[in-house]
Amino acid sequence: MWDVLIDEQRIAARVAALGTEIRDAFGDDPIMVIGVLKGSFVFMADLVRAIPGPVECEFLGVSSYVGTESSGAVQITHELRCDVAGRHLLLVEDIIDTGRTLDALQRALEARGPASFRVVALLDKPSRRTVQVQVDWTGFTIEDLFVVGYGLDLDQRYRNEPFIGVPRGTLDR
Repeated sequence: MWDVLIDEQRIAARVAALGTEIRDAFGDDPIMVIGVLKGSFVFMADLVRAIPGPVECEFLGVSSYVGTESSGAVQITHELRCDVAGRHLLLVEDIIDTGRTLDALQRALEARGPASFRVVALLDKPSRRTVQVQVDWTGFTIEDLFVVGYGLDLDQRYRNEPFIGVPRGTLDR
């Protein structure tokens, strides 16, 4: 059903490297890691274990996809449960596609007065960008492919695949 685009070993190695890079950038400061639900939860779980030092976790629910297509509308489905003013924030995204979701989240979170705001994304599809956004760390840059696994879904299924996959035959084209 799926062809492997990025295997478990490559994901694990990149997540470990990201953890080190992120801690180096923040120094000894505590980091509030905010996962964008639901797609980022697997990546976030591995990432926070790879970041040495003080880390707190929070979640923000956002919806913008129906099936395999972006609806174009960003909807908050789960609000933060704490004040982020004066905190060092790291937003964890599963995938940056058009940039609309990240743009909306960045504007909303920066308006709350954090000490700093940075973004890490597991995947980036720059060819799909309609809104220019700043991503501080990227796990992998990919082509315009529909992907599942490692937290990413198709109608809430396949999040539990340990790899990032594409529909079978996609890579042969």
